[in-house]
Amino acid sequence: MSVSRPFRTPRSVRAFRCWRVALTIAGLCTATAPLASQSPSVPAAQTPRPTLVVQITVDQLLPAYLDRWASQFTGGFARLLKQGAYFPQAFHDHATTETAPGHATLWSGRTPAHTGVVLNEIGVADPQAPLLFGRGGGASPYRFRGSSFFDWLRTRDQFSRALSVSRKDRGAILPLGRAKQQVYWYSLEGRFTTSRYYADTIPSWVKTFNDRDPVARYLGTDWTPLLPASAYTERDSVPWEHSGRDFVFPHRLIDDRVRGTHAFTDYPWMDEVTVDFALAGVEALDLGKGPSTDVLSVSLSTTDAIGHAYGPESMELHDQVLRVDRTLGRLIDSLYALRDSARIVFALSSDHGVAPYPESFFKGDDPNRGRVDVRPVMDRARSGLAARGVEGDALLLQSGIVSLDRRRLAAKGVNADSVVTALRRELLALPGMARVDRVTQLAANAARGDKIARRWLHAVPPDLLAVLTLTFKPNYYVFTTRYATHGTPYDYDANVPVFFMGPGIVPGRRSATIRTVDVAPTLAELTGVEPIERIDGRSLWPLLRTGPRAPSSAPRR
Repeated sequence: MSVSRPFRTPRSVRAFRCWRVALTIAGLCTATAPLASQSPSVPAAQTPRPTLVVQITVDQLLPAYLDRWASQFTGGFARLLKQGAYFPQAFHDHATTETAPGHATLWSGRTPAHTGVVLNEIGVADPQAPLLFGRGGGASPYRFRGSSFFDWLRTRDQFSRALSVSRKDRGAILPLGRAKQQVYWYSLEGRFTTSRYYADTIPSWVKTFNDRDPVARYLGTDWTPLLPASAYTERDSVPWEHSGRDFVFPHRLIDDRVRGTHAFTDYPWMDEVTVDFALAGVEALDLGKGPSTDVLSVSLSTTDAIGHAYGPESMELHDQVLRVDRTLGRLIDSLYALRDSARIVFALSSDHGVAPYPESFFKGDDPNRGRVDVRPVMDRARSGLAARGVEGDALLLQSGIVSLDRRRLAAKGVNADSVVTALRRELLALPGMARVDRVTQLAANAARGDKIARRWLHAVPPDLLAVLTLTFKPNYYVFTTRYATHGTPYDYDANVPVFFMGPGIVPGRRSATIRTVDVAPTLAELTGVEPIERIDGRSLWPLLRTGPRAPSSAPRR
């Protein structure tokens, strides 16, 4: 990694820095130490400043899909592969490869250890920010620390605006950080909603869109393959897909209103409706008309739902990616028709990858093959603590992170280090366990070139009370998970595609290995703004302006 250079501090952001200090004192914002930083500059004098930056996140998208099915693309992926700068060797450099941390990292240039968004489970849920309407719990970015790319834009220009939409609340909220802009997600009853963190009432354009009842026409409809059967090489009769039920095309969406609008999130049409909603918002808000630079953030979640249900090797997943291609094509074409294409910049990536079903990777008939059961060990440890008067919630395991409240143990005279040592020994003995790292040793191991330790280090904020991190052997799942999943520090979960497309960007495939924290600072340089805090990524502009062959001076990873 190259030596970092400190950001310049323009006078325009000093007031904002003071505001951040105030938030830090209040415990609402935490200063972050950088891993790498760079001061951006205006990319090219002859390139007009963009009036619209489009942030696209395709949930659970693998670069392998784009190579495997490239000849079948006719829409957005086809355009991006031809007209965009493509980085197939992009990696999330954190261990908790889940939706919430992935979205937060992509558009802030900072790892989960610095954004504070570590896991889905503690992502955006917030009972103090109830929904304006619809099914689902309250949500807000109150856990998110620091700033995002949109904050950097608005620090330069107070008139910059943003619209963020997704099927998932975390997919809509986290790309904009804490910014109170137009943020909407699907409410599981066929309408888009938001929470009281953002507004007290729904704008008329959102009400108009919802009143059209866009989901109703899909109820009772069959999902059939987009292309002829000969275009798919995958088997359509794999019994472990979709929990052993309805794993063969066609797949009918139930026509019952309540259950059908809930199940709608698992069908490709969810992405189409999300894009329809995004385009309605662009028109209603005059987004991207200039002279300010606005942001449109679109997170398409259905690939994740279908990938979980049917797996990355399924015919359903293949068909879904083809449909995302067509949907993205319509989004790009529509934005080019609505706004000046010479003033639009696109960035596309994914929040995480996915591992194959253990059933497809590990041979045999054992239904539990390829799975690690940590429950007996954790239950014994909690029982031992309870016998000494320590409540069970003092010891938690979430997505491979073991946290321990040392103060509560000390109050009962329990030696926390002895508990951690004994727990680690038992966990290491489990079949399928690769390593159990002490959090206190992660930095030293990372400094010695241990990639797994480095990714765990980037996933754990200092205030999480974490004591151990668990890493299974490659392709192993947690025992209770019976769907295809992700969440490990391995490359198959961390490797995602990154695209940039727009004026001044030379098209072509880049061989450089990059990190997803590089996306936001690259957008900053493309728009001529500066991050308002030290970040973990660096601009990729040297690789975008010179074409597929990286310049000899380009930084290496």
